[in-house]
Amino acid sequence: MTAQTQRDDAPTWAGFQLLTVFGLGHMRPASGTWGSLPPVVLAGVMLAAGAGAPVWYASLAGMLVLFAGACVVLGDHAEARWGKDPSNVVADEVAGMCVTLLLAPPALMHDPVRGAIALVAAFLLFRCFDICKDVAPPAAQVQEIRGGWGVLLDDLISGVYAAGALWLISGLLAVMSN
Repeated sequence: MTAQTQRDDAPTWAGFQLLTVFGLGHMRPASGTWGSLPPVVLAGVMLAAGAGAPVWYASLAGMLVLFAGACVVLGDHAEARWGKDPSNVVADEVAGMCVTLLLAPPALMHDPVRGAIALVAAFLLFRCFDICKDVAPPAAQVQEIRGGWGVLLDDLISGVYAAGALWLISGLLAVMSN
C-alpha cells in the first residue's frame, strides 16, 4: 500500500467528527459518559415534545445506524491513530445508549415524569454496564476483536444489558406498587 493510497482511504475531518461525536470524545474526565449523552438528550426532547413511537424509534434507530456505521467503517483508522478501543472514539457509546433506549419498556415513555426518571435510569445503567464490562461476558471478550467491530460490539452488548436491567427494575416496581 502506498502512502498516497493510505491518505486516500484515511478518514476525513468529518469522519473523525463522527467518531468523536463532534468533539465529545475529547472531553475529560470520562469521555464515554459525555459520549453517552446525545441519545439521552434526543430522547428527552422527544419525550418533552410528546413524540410518538414512530418518531422515537426512527430517530434513535437513525442515530444508532449513523454512529455504529462510523465505528465499523472508520474504527481501524481510529485504532491506528489512537490505539486499541480509543477513549476519544465515543460513537460506540452513542450506539450502545441508543440500543438501551430502543429496547427500553415503552410504557415508561408515555408519562413525562416517569419517562425522565427512566431516561436517567437508562443512562446510569448503561454507564455501569459499559464501565464494568469485564464482569459481564461476552462484552469483554468481543472488545478484543480488532478494528471497528471490536470498538462497537462491547457497547452494543452493554446497551442490551442495560435495557434488560431497566425492564427488570420496571417490572419489580410495578409488582411493588400493586
